[in-house]
Amino acid sequence: MRGITAFGAGVAVWLCSATAGMTAPSLNVLCGVDEMWCAAMKTAFEAKSGLEISMTRKSTGDILNQIRAEQPVPSVDVWWGGTGDTHLQGGSEDLLQTYQPAHERHMLPWAQNFFAMSGGRSAGIYAGALGFAYNADLLRQLKLPAPTCWKDLTDIAYRGRIRSGNPNSSGTAFTALATLVQLFGEEEAFRFMVALNRNIDQYTTAGSAPVKAAARGEVLIGISFMHDAVTQKQAGYPLVIVAPCEGTGYEIGAVSIVKGTRHLEDAKRFVDFALSPEGQGTGAASGQNQVPSNALATLPLAAPDISMIKMVDYDFATFGSPEERSRLLERFDADITAMN
Repeated sequence: MRGITAFGAGVAVWLCSATAGMTAPSLNVLCGVDEMWCAAMKTAFEAKSGLEISMTRKSTGDILNQIRAEQPVPSVDVWWGGTGDTHLQGGSEDLLQTYQPAHERHMLPWAQNFFAMSGGRSAGIYAGALGFAYNADLLRQLKLPAPTCWKDLTDIAYRGRIRSGNPNSSGTAFTALATLVQLFGEEEAFRFMVALNRNIDQYTTAGSAPVKAAARGEVLIGISFMHDAVTQKQAGYPLVIVAPCEGTGYEIGAVSIVKGTRHLEDAKRFVDFALSPEGQGTGAASGQNQVPSNALATLPLAAPDISMIKMVDYDFATFGSPEERSRLLERFDADITAMN
């Protein structure tokens, strides 16, 4: 916990990095992971490289939208973190630069497959399984049954007691949408989401926000990646983490260089650092619990064992395509958002 507190101080430094008297940053990075990890990565890369960088945290969908809007003269050099299917979409729209990272040979097989799928435009930096978590103290107070499956979440007992991300902005929530379609088929998945919507109190911009709210007791259940729930549980919150009985999807978080960057060589240095054992170690050091992609990196002790979780054969190529992503989001807005 002392290490997490130290990185909390780093967040304040990071947020104040634009103060007077500092030189212009050499690199602009948009960060799609937790704020604590963004700050830790900024500090570690600056110490390693001697460069000063700007690091801004945004949700994955918002990052993609900004990169789109700024082409062909981007202000962003590197997109670090966030769900891989969104990176794949950016690559398919020719928004990202090809690059062969220095540590690609040390990548685990799932990361090597992802790199090949991206056409060399995005490299996998971590993996994590989707699930949900409930607040055990609140569950006990309310005398409600403990959910163990996706379909349990439609029980009327949880009316207004579940929080989820909005897939238009949250990569986590889009992974959930794509997961449900792959688990149940599209029609059944949307019937499930219509029923689930009755129990959702709000859809958040950030994908980790629902489980943080459940940790604080603001809601009973948060849908999120399991590693985000583990981080909250390590901080002392009474969460029970669930791998849904029907099976679940997973993310590959990625790093990409934005096409048109004016700082290509420094961007390559950042990507190489992000894929190194040292760079990937900043996750565990800042209290994160994703599975790192470099085989030489140390696995966080509390990282969920994804080999023990029932997984769908997640189709990154299909759900990372612009056409399928846009179509599913349009249907989500028509069938779910319009009901609220």
